[in-house]
Amino acid sequence: MKLISVVTPCLNEEENIVEIYRQVKAVFAELKEYDYEHIFIDNASTDATVPILKELAAKDKKVKIIVNSRNFGGIRSPFYGYLQGKGDAVIPIVADLQNPPALIVDFIKKWEQGYKSVVGVKRKSAESPLMLAVRSFFYKLMGMLSEVEQIEGFMGFGLFDKKVIDCIRKIDDPYPYFRGLIPEIGFEIARVEYSQPKRKKGKTKYSLYNLYDAAMHGITNYSKVPLRLATILGFLASLTSIFIGLGYLIYKLIFWNSFDAGIAPLVIGFFFFAAVQLFFIGILGEYVGSIHTKVLKRPLVIEKERINF
Repeated sequence: MKLISVVTPCLNEEENIVEIYRQVKAVFAELKEYDYEHIFIDNASTDATVPILKELAAKDKKVKIIVNSRNFGGIRSPFYGYLQGKGDAVIPIVADLQNPPALIVDFIKKWEQGYKSVVGVKRKSAESPLMLAVRSFFYKLMGMLSEVEQIEGFMGFGLFDKKVIDCIRKIDDPYPYFRGLIPEIGFEIARVEYSQPKRKKGKTKYSLYNLYDAAMHGITNYSKVPLRLATILGFLASLTSIFIGLGYLIYKLIFWNSFDAGIAPLVIGFFFFAAVQLFFIGILGEYVGSIHTKVLKRPLVIEKERINF
């Protein structure tokens, strides 16, 4: 029997853990030709998530638990969990039930057709229209900037063959952008569209800062365009300044007595170029920060304990 590793990252999801466990179990009850393991990687929850998981693990040996020593963030912890799967394929699925477990059946069908990566593509969502518009804008921006073709609507939900996971393991990135790694690896990708339901219980763990971090992480990993744009705009701004300066000089020489340049252009120009410089220094800082994180080569997570492995 082929083994499927289902990986669920969780942080303070006491209201959803049992339900995601039940739904995944029900799916594999119908897929009798497959065995599975359900790995929960907990990012140091402060509620009853871990005790509930331990109760499930005591009753069902297919439930495996990794508890982190602290919260390592929403990028490193899930990625580490994917690498712990021993199955012929790995299926990441979030704990908040916004990834429909029923799609596992469709993923496996595509996988059996020969696809090494099967990704869930979110086409509709019950989340707020504003957040949907922001995400859509980011996907389009990434598509324009990225040197590797990105998958619009791909949030990490899907099925990935052992060969794909082995390739990712060899990359050894301490702060990986999983959504970008899948198309970068290059295996043929199957897409399965779905509509994302609204979170019914609990609160999202992603703040605006987390979303910004994920967005900048993707851009700095897969595009040099912002850096080159800074160079091009700097050059154009320099030329513009020279021509404006020459224009003022000529105008002043012709209308020496009547033309008064005044202080306003100087003040406006000063604040404009100061703002542009700060913006691009910030962009440069994002790239330096990304390099700094990779150079440190710290482990993805530190485990506190693991159960049923």
